[in-house]
Amino acid sequence: MTDSLLAQLSYPTDPALLLSKKNSLKKMLLNSQEKRLHKKIAVLGGSTTHDIVQMLDLFLLYHGIEAEFYECEYNQYYEEIMFNNEALKAFQPDMIWFHTSYRNLKNIPDVHDTPEQVSDKLSNEAERYRQMWEKCVAEFGCCVIQNNFEYPFYRLLGNKDASDYRGLTNFIGRLNNKFYEFSQKHDNFYINDLNFIAADYGLSKWHDLSAWYLYKYCCKIEAIPYLSHNVARIIKSVYGKNKKGFVLDLDNTLWGGVVGDDGVQNLEIGSETATSQAYQEFQTYLKAHLGLGIILNINSKNDEENALAGLAHPEGVLKATDCIVIKANWNPKSQNMLEIAHELNLLPESLVFVDDNPAEREIIKMQIANACVAEISQPENYIKEIDRAGYFEITSLSKDDLARTEMYKANAERSKLEHSFGNYDDYLRSLDMKAEIKPFSDVYMQRIAQLTNKSNQFNLTTKRYTQNEIEAVAANSDYICLYGKLADKFGDNGVVSVMIAHQIKEALHLDLFLMSCRVLKRGMEQAMMDELVKKAQEKGIKEIYGYYYQTPKNAMVAHLYQDFGFELIQTQNADTTWRLKTENYQNLQSIIKVEE
Repeated sequence: MTDSLLAQLSYPTDPALLLSKKNSLKKMLLNSQEKRLHKKIAVLGGSTTHDIVQMLDLFLLYHGIEAEFYECEYNQYYEEIMFNNEALKAFQPDMIWFHTSYRNLKNIPDVHDTPEQVSDKLSNEAERYRQMWEKCVAEFGCCVIQNNFEYPFYRLLGNKDASDYRGLTNFIGRLNNKFYEFSQKHDNFYINDLNFIAADYGLSKWHDLSAWYLYKYCCKIEAIPYLSHNVARIIKSVYGKNKKGFVLDLDNTLWGGVVGDDGVQNLEIGSETATSQAYQEFQTYLKAHLGLGIILNINSKNDEENALAGLAHPEGVLKATDCIVIKANWNPKSQNMLEIAHELNLLPESLVFVDDNPAEREIIKMQIANACVAEISQPENYIKEIDRAGYFEITSLSKDDLARTEMYKANAERSKLEHSFGNYDDYLRSLDMKAEIKPFSDVYMQRIAQLTNKSNQFNLTTKRYTQNEIEAVAANSDYICLYGKLADKFGDNGVVSVMIAHQIKEALHLDLFLMSCRVLKRGMEQAMMDELVKKAQEKGIKEIYGYYYQTPKNAMVAHLYQDFGFELIQTQNADTTWRLKTENYQNLQSIIKVEE
């Protein structure tokens, strides 16, 4: 019962069960030994938020985030932020969510209004929210989530309500666009798409008037888990809890039929039948993820020749060249899954396993701890079922994200080259590596913040930073902040390493040292340390203190400081503190050419 109950926290869910078992679920989640990220979240609502916050708490715990919540009094969202509320100041939120709905609009059009009057109302309404958002940043420097507005449950002008400037639905659409324009110009500001959520749930069901009149909930009570799950998707994405790729079955998952039995010519994919169209559109949907930097891999019980023939089907959209790793054999899929993760230098739990066979899905869950397994039913539902789960919620999209698939393909080429050399240093020299290691730059702030929240394995302290926090430390002269980019003859890996250290007198304390696993063991970690010591020496710093805080995922760097010549000075449980004298320091690496 425990596993089936916890499974309700991933799509699809049973809303009634979640609402009735929320206390039991929280106990189960808190009893696990997982180390969680702790964040303070203020929920400032224009309607009742109590049950919404309880559901949000569960979903965040499920994603590894333990949240402390602050809730404003009913419909006091504007007053809380604009009039210096001392309780909110004392709370010091990491994130503020404005949970407002169309019920909270103060300036709505009247049928007697002129276009100018409606335009003024629109501007006044948008300005009221803009003031709140900017006050959040000025006062707390925190992230902001803002609901857009859902359509009302009635249309005074009928169909013309959407096109006439006096229509409420027209007004809401224009106001939402103003919110989107602000979002596009401001980092750390995110839209919770309430309009889509309400439409997807069904406006007639969403607007439960009894729930509003009796309890001042802006939506049907049973819709609360869906709403909270959607907000949790944004928060877990901001804090680096997204998945990184798919591991896909082939037969009856990417196409209808069994390629080894039916032959390529008899597979169902294309435009001939309803079923073949469903598979074709699913492949199109998956391939579109490549543009977001989501990597695709194959895990199929098949002869490799048959698998490749199926991927070469003329009506197929997804091709073998779109995939990084293809495991088509008769080994257990759990073994293949672990090998795929190992070859990609990723944790198995960062990949989403997609297979039409419930038995295979169950084996993956049983054999791989914390495995992420998509629950899919019929091919016509595959897209919706994966999309609503929110595995890859986009809150930022950097150039490195867009190029990630090509980076992994280049890594595969590097791996092939490595096996042709008898000496590893000769292999590294053959890569002709060049590094750029410099103080934080505005152009990379988004990527740097993203890395601090995504990197788990090569991360010595696993401290997380928002972009606002990254910008603040970069502007502080007491800090040394370095990013590292690495390129070689196969391509540019982009920003792959980050260091943040603060100075106290003649000592430097290393708060953060992380690196993307895709450049492991190429000397980049040594090059970063060399540059840090150089910067420290320039500031007259005599000692550098490094810290290792153990997590279930970062064992690979437990002895990194020892390997770099640091002295162990303190051990507390598995956490350690190290010290390095900067005098007479000798550089650790000489193969990478570091740009001056």
